[in-house]
Amino acid sequence: MGACWSNRIKAVSPSNTGITSRSVSRSGHDISSNSRSSSASIPVTSRSEGEILQSSNLKSFSYHELRAATRNFRPDSVLGEGGFGSVFKGWIDEHSLAATKPGIGKIVAVKKLNQDGLQGHREWLAEINYLGQLQHPNLVKLIGYCFEDEHRLLVYEFMPKGSMENHLFRRGSYFQPFSWSLRMKIALGAAKGLAFLHSTEHKVIYRDFKTSNILLDTNYNAKLSDFGLARDGPTGDKSHVSTRVMGTRGYAAPEYLATGHLTTKSDVYSFGVVLLEMISGRRAIDKNQPTGEHNLVEWAKPYLSNKRRVFRVMDPRLEGQYSQNRAQAAAALAMQCFSVEPKCRPNMDEVVKALEELQESKNMQRKGADHKQHHVRNSGPGRTNGGDGGSDAPRKASAYPRPSASLLRG
Repeated sequence: MGACWSNRIKAVSPSNTGITSRSVSRSGHDISSNSRSSSASIPVTSRSEGEILQSSNLKSFSYHELRAATRNFRPDSVLGEGGFGSVFKGWIDEHSLAATKPGIGKIVAVKKLNQDGLQGHREWLAEINYLGQLQHPNLVKLIGYCFEDEHRLLVYEFMPKGSMENHLFRRGSYFQPFSWSLRMKIALGAAKGLAFLHSTEHKVIYRDFKTSNILLDTNYNAKLSDFGLARDGPTGDKSHVSTRVMGTRGYAAPEYLATGHLTTKSDVYSFGVVLLEMISGRRAIDKNQPTGEHNLVEWAKPYLSNKRRVFRVMDPRLEGQYSQNRAQAAAALAMQCFSVEPKCRPNMDEVVKALEELQESKNMQRKGADHKQHHVRNSGPGRTNGGDGGSDAPRKASAYPRPSASLLRG
């Protein structure tokens, strides 16, 4: 492959619980260069707080309503928690969006922010600023908010399949290993979400792309969540925006860590890390791995650059579900995304195009297999080398060993 993506491909046109947050992993992964109370790291917007709240297409809930909808924020209603606070299961009327009694109406996820000062409030406001204005099938839907006294809450659509992180890395019978096809479907959906944010019309830099922020609906459609660190992209003749370094260790682009200069290519780097996690089944940073393998990108690079050795990186639970060409193409795309030089990374429209081509090759392969089965009636069910593996459904837990379930600590 060429040294830079731009030299290899022409640019193309844009074509389990509930909500999660980057703060879930802040206990070990946060790379903010100061405390959360630092106003220097806040998302910047030209609109005032009043303008943001008044112009958003969101419902304003009272604290009393959300307390009733979540059974007074009872512990057994908790869906997740972290540095931001806790997320609770709640219920609202499907049509009026009014809070209802538990068990009546549709389920929502209610994020209740800790009362930790300016930074928490501004991240809450950033969520409303972006998700209150932007709508896309691959962005989680923000339904409403509560702004009452010291209370700051957000109400989201409920995502019944939880986060991609859980399905890749958690143990338990609920989380079955995802097939290759399902992982590529989720990667494509997440890529479309980023491409939408980066588009000329919106120019938003997500800044915290990782598996825990990819949520899945009933049909395993990927939706990006948690816009607390999102920033407006550069305007005019500016090439970047300058900001205090924030995000999650292992996913942040090296030039951003070194300079605080943020561009859409910073998100592309993070996407490459996540794609590598998806095909390898390993965390971006995992101190439970052997010495020399703690950092996924650094460990995998020598293998990804060698077509004969790329299979050393692949998740063993995916054996037999992908062709050699598709594995190499996915690995090559990941490596292009986390190129050290930002100019050598593709843009997200190009990433979407590459992943769509992977999907097309899968469909062509299946058609060929169906045609062969039509003419060969007595062939056995044995697996052919490089076969696609058939079903997208998660395989039984007993078929493959489970990945490490440990959560990292700094």
